Amino acid sequence: MDRTEPSQETAARWMAGRGWAPFQFQQEVWAAIAGGRSGLLHATTGSGKTYAVWLGLLQRLLAQRQPGRGAEPLRLLWLTPMRALAADTTRALREPLADLAPTWTIGQRTGDTDSAERARQDRRLPTVLVTTPESLSLMLTRESAVEQLAGVDGVVVDEWHELLGSKRGVQVQLALARMRRLNPALVSWGLSATLGNLEEAMAVLCGVDAQPAPALVRGRIDKQLLIDTLIPPDPGKYTWAGHLGKGMQVPVVEEIEKASTTLVFTNVRSQAEIWYQLLLEARPEWAGQIALHHGSLDRGTREWVELGLKEGTLKAVVATSSLDLGVDFLPVERVLQIGSAKGVARILQRAGRSGHAPGRASRLTLVPTNTLEIVEAAAARVAALEGRVERREAPAKPLDVLVQHLVTIALGGGFDAGELYEEVRSAWSYRALTRAEFDWALVFCERGGESLSAYPEYHRIAQDEHGRWHVPDRGIARRHRLSVGTIVSDASMQVKWLSGGSLGTIEEGFIARLRKGDHFYFAGRLLEFVRVQEMAAYVRKATGKKGTVPTWQGSKMALTTELGDAVLEMMLTASRGEYPHPELRAARPMLETQARLSRIPTPGMVLLETYRSREGQHLYVHPFAGRHVHLGLASLLAWRLARERPNTFSLSVNDYGFELVSAEPFDLGPVLDRSVFAVGDLLHDVLASLNSTELAQRRFREIARVAGLVFSGYPGQPKSLRQLQASSGLFYEVFRKYDSGNLLLSQAEQEVLSQELELSRLRATLERIGARELVLAELRHPSPMSLPLMVERFREQLTTEQLSTRLDRILRDMERDAPRQG
Repeated sequence: MDRTEPSQETAARWMAGRGWAPFQFQQEVWAAIAGGRSGLLHATTGSGKTYAVWLGLLQRLLAQRQPGRGAEPLRLLWLTPMRALAADTTRALREPLADLAPTWTIGQRTGDTDSAERARQDRRLPTVLVTTPESLSLMLTRESAVEQLAGVDGVVVDEWHELLGSKRGVQVQLALARMRRLNPALVSWGLSATLGNLEEAMAVLCGVDAQPAPALVRGRIDKQLLIDTLIPPDPGKYTWAGHLGKGMQVPVVEEIEKASTTLVFTNVRSQAEIWYQLLLEARPEWAGQIALHHGSLDRGTREWVELGLKEGTLKAVVATSSLDLGVDFLPVERVLQIGSAKGVARILQRAGRSGHAPGRASRLTLVPTNTLEIVEAAAARVAALEGRVERREAPAKPLDVLVQHLVTIALGGGFDAGELYEEVRSAWSYRALTRAEFDWALVFCERGGESLSAYPEYHRIAQDEHGRWHVPDRGIARRHRLSVGTIVSDASMQVKWLSGGSLGTIEEGFIARLRKGDHFYFAGRLLEFVRVQEMAAYVRKATGKKGTVPTWQGSKMALTTELGDAVLEMMLTASRGEYPHPELRAARPMLETQARLSRIPTPGMVLLETYRSREGQHLYVHPFAGRHVHLGLASLLAWRLARERPNTFSLSVNDYGFELVSAEPFDLGPVLDRSVFAVGDLLHDVLASLNSTELAQRRFREIARVAGLVFSGYPGQPKSLRQLQASSGLFYEVFRKYDSGNLLLSQAEQEVLSQELELSRLRATLERIGARELVLAELRHPSPMSLPLMVERFREQLTTEQLSTRLDRILRDMERDAPRQG
């Protein structure tokens, strides 16, 4: 059927043969691609995005094929952000090929691809290749890269929202810029379901001054979205993080029993391990019918779980973001979200894992783990149904990614500096890159900058007699290929059975704290730690019922501005004595207690609370700006207050506010007259208020790995976390002392400000505080809003038993005094 005329009717007839009719947005995509336009398709999860772009590109490629050519070379790349999506995507793309292009081949290449398949692809690439950003960058390092990739006519970036705001997205931008240089007629499309800034997202994908003008297609189909809340039986008047915790075990189990297959999402892997055990504890007979899925589990385990979801043989799967994206699990009826989802986009994304087909409703049930999250659940539902989706911003000219890319292109046939500079500037994130910055990166690749020129291993590129840059050393080439990518995590150890076989990986820091005989939960099992040997932790099945849960490093997700604003709007409704939502009615005792002891925060004001205890003077501020902003804001206020009068503060933050505690009284005047909230010289004050050197050094560890300064080791010979940290720390100190103009140092500082402290949001929060009414409440006892912050601080100081005893006393005192305050 290769002779099928390549018109827009081709796809429509193929769909009609299966009893399908194309949606209007699919036809719009086909028309745009037929006109040689790149673009972005934004449509609801499960609405048919894949076939919209795939059939459009297939028609275009068929129109360009040469009769009698036989098997086609590589023509199309389909990029997926997760290896788990590759197999599913490959199956979906293969289906039309049998009818429309039976001589075409399709394959996949990810970190999970076995050596035999890699060898076959090295001999001859398939016509269509499903791959990841990292694998595409590796293809660019081949000496034959120009020859192999110049014939690619189309690139699709799936789940673009997942990549857009990260260095992986920048890696994709640079790869696309290279592919457009090799083939100026390249058509590139992005797929997304959850983006707020669509025009900018399309511009980032399609590059600077893209011609012809790219097309933004919005897929509007009627798809029912149901978001509800699993309300705790007795939320109580007071709350703190996780205080409902295990109390939701039975309600969750009852919800799972109502559906054939349920996905239970948590935000972190340790929470997933805990909830898997809670489900088994409640229903031991579910063993074998429920499963666990997260990124640290062995590939075989993950594939078994994914297959069970597809076939509907699993009752429930407890998962993290490892199953967030577009894998097609049709049997999934329900999605439960344990705790706050932190953002509207994540709610919509996870809801779309159920009813993953046109015409089927998607349903997500929010499971609050504290009473404030009940209020947040109502706000999240309203915000999601109103489409208040967060923006995703692309990083601005990260030089570590550029340094890596320069070596990559030098390996892949070499480059002329002037030509590559213009090519790089066509990528959105580097549109403001100066020639001086580019030349600095070039010199850094050539000889390691000012301070590493004496070390040959950092002379990674060199000019030939024609002025083109190449990698002159095979050892450097091998090291670079093993280090390609921007995914940086702490060093991990394989967890292996003594009897053979792998369970997955755990961060080295957790393993280092274990002693022989210690028990811990991992991969849904209770394990006994035996020994470490050759960077692997050996275990056996443990007897007993108790063990610790591994913790994985990484900052906690923060509440987004959109969701924080929605929570304040919900608070405003309650402050008026209105409780129209079931969640508000459930949280009413807590909200009324807050109103009685203090005030309910609302959008037009910023609530300040003060309290005196045996610890000293407490100040609580509730901007609802997310924990990252609150950390910077708390540090800033403490520094500015101590500058007026020397003092020492303890800090505590959560997503709704922050606490300052001082043993010595401090003057509230600068708080009430707003002088400590002035924007002023914000950058200087924030850096002065924090241990910015330590924060920047920690961030530099990641930059050093991406830029190729730190090598994590050869296969089977990985370096330990301590070695990697020592190496990056040494580079940091050397650059500070002997190469102070090193742009990677300033990049580390900027990333701390923009990513860890969210400086732009911090500035916006200060401006908001300046424009809103400050309401001060003097507390006799901690309020429902202030108590969670107190508990956050206690957790760092007290054991679980001590914390429980102290909380019991505080709550008894509150209840005893409540009638006199009423």
